[in-house]
Amino acid sequence: MSRKRIVIVGSGMATTRLVEELVARGAHETHHITVLGDEAAAPYNRILLSAVLEGTHRPEAITLRGEEWYAEHGIDLRLGSRVLQIDRDHSDVMLVDGTLVEYDALVLATGSIPTLPPIRGLVRMDGSLHEAVHAFRSLADCERLLDAIDPSRWSSAGGEERAAGVSRPRRAVVVGGGLLGLQVARALGARGLDTEIVEGADHLLHQQLGRAAGRILARDLKKLGVAVYTGARAVRLEDAGGRVNLRLDNGFTLDTDLVVLTAGGRPSTALARQAGLEVRRGVVVDDRLASVTDERVFAIGDCAEHEGRVTGFVPPAWEQASVLAGVLSDEPMKYDGSRIVARLRATGLDVAVLGDPERETLDGGDVVEMSNPVRGSHRKLVVRDGRIVAGAFVGDLHRIGLVTQHYDRQTVLGPTEPGDLLLVERSAQPVQLPDDAEVCNCAGVTAGAIRAYSSYEQARETTRATTGCGGCASTVRQLLAERSALEGIK
Repeated sequence: MSRKRIVIVGSGMATTRLVEELVARGAHETHHITVLGDEAAAPYNRILLSAVLEGTHRPEAITLRGEEWYAEHGIDLRLGSRVLQIDRDHSDVMLVDGTLVEYDALVLATGSIPTLPPIRGLVRMDGSLHEAVHAFRSLADCERLLDAIDPSRWSSAGGEERAAGVSRPRRAVVVGGGLLGLQVARALGARGLDTEIVEGADHLLHQQLGRAAGRILARDLKKLGVAVYTGARAVRLEDAGGRVNLRLDNGFTLDTDLVVLTAGGRPSTALARQAGLEVRRGVVVDDRLASVTDERVFAIGDCAEHEGRVTGFVPPAWEQASVLAGVLSDEPMKYDGSRIVARLRATGLDVAVLGDPERETLDGGDVVEMSNPVRGSHRKLVVRDGRIVAGAFVGDLHRIGLVTQHYDRQTVLGPTEPGDLLLVERSAQPVQLPDDAEVCNCAGVTAGAIRAYSSYEQARETTRATTGCGGCASTVRQLLAERSALEGIK
């Protein structure tokens, strides 16, 4: 009997988790698994690209699983392999070089693609981006931006000579005030560039935060040396004697060396549409994460739409990957939707969002809110029937673990408890987390699971904690230090 053929299109973070879960179930021994990756680089942590840009991580440090790991487990990893089309009648996919790859089960994990803002002068007549303009979605994008920031990195033929005559850029403008835009802006600032953010909405992180929190976040950025222009859209890019001018619709003109695009993205669904699968915002899937059009085709991550929702965050993608690994291994598993916990990974900025606080507020949830602009903190919980259904935190996040625990468990809180969670200030002693408290929202890892290991590297490799947004790294190190101290006493 031939082995079942699983073909996965995409080699991002959702795919990596799916393959890991399949290997954990032994499916690599009973199935033939092929991963088709568009990028040339081995699967890496896209969230940590801003850390590479900032210089706190080397590019190789954000690799999730190297090519040797796939080879050791008998998984056919094909990098630099772009899929041209899907033929559902013949159960195969065609690559751009004409190669056909047959499947019994096909998984679409194609992620999202950036959309260009309507800025005149952004694109040259030949269709290429203006040389001062940079996208920031991939490791290749990050490397190109690093080369632009530091010409001495040029290593191609004649690179040293060319770099000698090129001055380092001093100013940068980031178009987009979302999570990615803030991360990139802080990374550029850390590299010594005078950085400005342009956001069309009236406040930063407008999809996750209310106006009060957005204003506090803007003040925090100003203190860190990042200027913020909200309620303004970039409309024209013009050359200006070796630099560029970015004109805004409010009459301002920003003189800059670099423009980085972080605004706008949509699920990558072209292959699914071409194959005749039902697509709305994303590929429409059922509770098995199978296409509602073809039960042999599945979708996870940014490109999937379940019950009218696409997520765009890593924790839901990883949750979907775990469920789908069970489905492909003939386990009776169903996906019932994801809770969303988003963390901003940027030096000097602390932001956490649970669920969709703005929508839950509009839907009539009870709001408990505390704002302290002087201290640079804002805390908001949305409660319904005594349960936390959403939340937003800017500033001190030392209580976020406990709040997330209540959110995940849907704990019924007493009348004063939501306010107490917001009002309690940082104590002299660190909060002792119970073993069942979740410390890594991305990978769903508890404090007890971390305490089972003796080293950071061992805990990271086995549980995958810290490999998502990286926001739990300090907590993981604290838990391991506590364990080490207790063992020393014994």
